[in-house]
Amino acid sequence: MRILFVHPNYHSGGAEIAGNWSPAWVAYLAGYLNTHGYTEYAFVDAMTDDISDEDLRKIFAEQQPDIVACTAMTPAIYKAEQTLKIAKEACPKTVTLLGGIHATFMFQQVLTEAPWIDAIIRGEGEAVTLEVVRTVDEGRWPEARKDVRGIAYLEDDKVVATPAAPTIRDVDSIIPDWGVLDWQKYIYIPTGTPVATPNMARGCPFTCSFCSQWKFWRDYRVRDPKKVVDEIEILVKEHGVGFFILADEEPTINKAKFVEFCQELIDRDLGILWGINTRVTDVMRDEDLLPFYRKAGLVHVSLGTEAAAQLNLDKFVKETTVAQNKRAIELLRNAGIVTEAQFIVGLDNETPETLEETYQMCVDWNPDMANWAMFTPWPFSDLYTEMSDQVEIFDFEKYNFVTPIMKPKNMTRGELLDGVMKNYRRFYMKKALFGYLWERNPQRRSYLVGCLKAFLKSAFQRRFYDLGKAGYWGPQTRKTVDWKFDYSRKLVKPEPELEQQVVEWKSAPARKRGGKPEAPKACGGGDQQLEDTQAAQVKICGGGDQQLAESLDDAKIKEKIKEDV
Repeated sequence: MRILFVHPNYHSGGAEIAGNWSPAWVAYLAGYLNTHGYTEYAFVDAMTDDISDEDLRKIFAEQQPDIVACTAMTPAIYKAEQTLKIAKEACPKTVTLLGGIHATFMFQQVLTEAPWIDAIIRGEGEAVTLEVVRTVDEGRWPEARKDVRGIAYLEDDKVVATPAAPTIRDVDSIIPDWGVLDWQKYIYIPTGTPVATPNMARGCPFTCSFCSQWKFWRDYRVRDPKKVVDEIEILVKEHGVGFFILADEEPTINKAKFVEFCQELIDRDLGILWGINTRVTDVMRDEDLLPFYRKAGLVHVSLGTEAAAQLNLDKFVKETTVAQNKRAIELLRNAGIVTEAQFIVGLDNETPETLEETYQMCVDWNPDMANWAMFTPWPFSDLYTEMSDQVEIFDFEKYNFVTPIMKPKNMTRGELLDGVMKNYRRFYMKKALFGYLWERNPQRRSYLVGCLKAFLKSAFQRRFYDLGKAGYWGPQTRKTVDWKFDYSRKLVKPEPELEQQVVEWKSAPARKRGGKPEAPKACGGGDQQLEDTQAAQVKICGGGDQQLAESLDDAKIKEKIKEDV
């Protein structure tokens, strides 16, 4: 039973500027299959190795796998479809599988575009993929595919979606095979070391309107912190990893688990640096613990500040305020942790004045780094429902955070890009001349200079924000920028029964704690349904004291770690 995992060869001018990121999806899928007896698999990273279609065809023809499995975020969807088409042409008997968030919710669109895909793996992939592999291995495919929960496929030119599979409650049972990756390929430029993206939890109890991760994972589950650190120790000692970023949407949600994780890292003294994404309210909640987090190796925190205007914060259902954003950055900086402020720009109300307001607010907050991402209307997000009549571009390859899919009412797309580039130029010029090189802490200074190196390298190569592809060379070219949109791409209107299946998916699973009230709705009107997980009720209004049922209270946590800080 030969299984070939393939990462599609898609590139954009976004996260890649920091280096080559190790694709964790294949490690977790391969490890789960390995645990259940399927060990004959291989991995081809067409993205990192920049493998052409012709060379991919040769690989498929030579290996003749029984199954080819691919994944794709929205902007990589066409590359993934093409990859699986090549696989089917090179070895017609192979079973082609596609997973990822885009295919999970847009399965009818994908199967219409790519009928050569035998099945779409919807949502959390490990258990569903294992069931498909077993079905193929036992010779029951395709006759028995209707019995496999969590997939979609074509039958007599009609799209069929089976009921959602249950999520894996014991996430510690998923033991990744990190050895399937060639770690010398995945270098993080700021540290010059291999970089990993393990996770401590799956899902998120928050419901930001522009995000769909909480819908994809459906419920929130946390791993045993000691087992997560076991995994990191393997990455460090066996694969030379020197930096990792927790892939969680917000790893600090469960305060007790996060503290235990940090304590375990301190106790083992692995000498590894790491980063996270988190909410400003969690930073404020943990003000006294920030030095402890820093001692555990936390060096980089990316904050979902999202907007400098409260109107847009409310629109995103962020449940935070502008003042909280500023305070969180100040607290992190005082603790010696590198801060990165994330902004979303390009909504319909964007103007040159609001872009300037964002820049001035950013200067006032004084984060170490800043990122202005173009608003991207995921067609499966809540915010899309409100703005669908304004969306003109359905070329999903450009849904990459660096291409202005939306056109503001009072700006052209070229003016929007130029305004964002102006913010970048001013911010990083100031940091380069008066910030990074003058940092007193040598570790912070080294890390920030490494980040600047990555930024300048991508800018010099014209890869940053896909500027080279778009033909942007400065303000003088803002009227001639060519986004190369494929206007022939259209949104496939789902069949009513399939659309209802997607709606039901987003609200699943429907487990509730017996005899206990439901979690409160988020401030700002977000549909905050907290499922039956380790979490009990969570107070999230206005960044209040967020305590999960299994969390230790603050007094116990502080007593536990005071000797380490």
